[in-house]
Amino acid sequence: MGDVIVVGVTHYPPLSMLDAEMAGILRRTLRDPGIPEAAKDPSSWPEAMRVEWGDDEAVSSAAVHRAALVDGLRRVRVALDEFDPDVVLVWGDDQHENFHDDLIPPYSVLCYDDIEARPWAQAAESAMMAGKPNAWGEPGDLVRTIRGAHETGRWLVEQLIGNDFDVAYAYRTLHHPGLAHAFLNTVLYLDYDRTGFKWPVLPMPLNCYGRKVVGAKGFITSMADDIRPDPPSPSPRRFHALGAAVARAFASSDHRVALIASSSWSHAFLVDHTHRLRPDTSADRRLYDALVAGHQAAWLTTTLSDVEHAGQQELLNWFTAMGAVQELGLSLEWSTFVETHCFNSNKVFAIWR
Repeated sequence: MGDVIVVGVTHYPPLSMLDAEMAGILRRTLRDPGIPEAAKDPSSWPEAMRVEWGDDEAVSSAAVHRAALVDGLRRVRVALDEFDPDVVLVWGDDQHENFHDDLIPPYSVLCYDDIEARPWAQAAESAMMAGKPNAWGEPGDLVRTIRGAHETGRWLVEQLIGNDFDVAYAYRTLHHPGLAHAFLNTVLYLDYDRTGFKWPVLPMPLNCYGRKVVGAKGFITSMADDIRPDPPSPSPRRFHALGAAVARAFASSDHRVALIASSSWSHAFLVDHTHRLRPDTSADRRLYDALVAGHQAAWLTTTLSDVEHAGQQELLNWFTAMGAVQELGLSLEWSTFVETHCFNSNKVFAIWR
């Protein structure tokens, strides 16, 4: 029988930046002509947001936010070191990186061989790092080899198809070189202290952005833009069932596997009812409280409309993880909720064994 651990992390792109750039998404949003000027006035913001913004546009707060994220990443990394998996499967969103208008699968398995990634030279728009200095001071031409899991990926595709999940797969990249940011950042951040990341990685991108994956290119638009919505993503329940199927396959194998949900939670730039200035923290807290209490029903009754209203599209990666947790009967060992108003998204870290 296989052995499985499930963890959740963030791949928040500005964590790769210097502190002075970490609130860049909010600064960009404040220049959006489609947002009423009154909403942009800090005096109209919640007190906690005003405090975080401070008198230096959140530059001082960035160090505090970074410390909380790095602490969470280090806790998860210790768990991975202790577990020492044969392979690390990452559920992440494809933000118009390989999922383009020539093909949008609901989800896929990337059966790659080893990848020579260039984190700073190949930074896509969704990673926001092109031409910018990074937090580690690494050179722009850095090459990092990330081990692939080609054979495990092929095996998993066969298992899922046999379990009535008609999953797409790929042996090589399509539009985006190297690894898309959800997967590359997961490796970079879980190796924040640069001690190495030895485990093969099996990326499993999900179409989290659905109605915004092509028209909005899975990223920031102006509130004044008239963008035709694309067809929706799969439902939260379907992703939950997919996570259960993946967990079931690995549990019946001889693999030792870490399953990682990689994303922040509600994204401010997707939340129209906050004028895209801050995340929907109350919606995030509702699901986090259910996560801590082990109340799967709260997750299973959350609809796609709920997710889209709260800007929680990337949280669909975590619905997949919750399906794995329920399938395997795992217990929550540790979690933390990192709340923010100025750094685009709340972040959650969790470990289930």
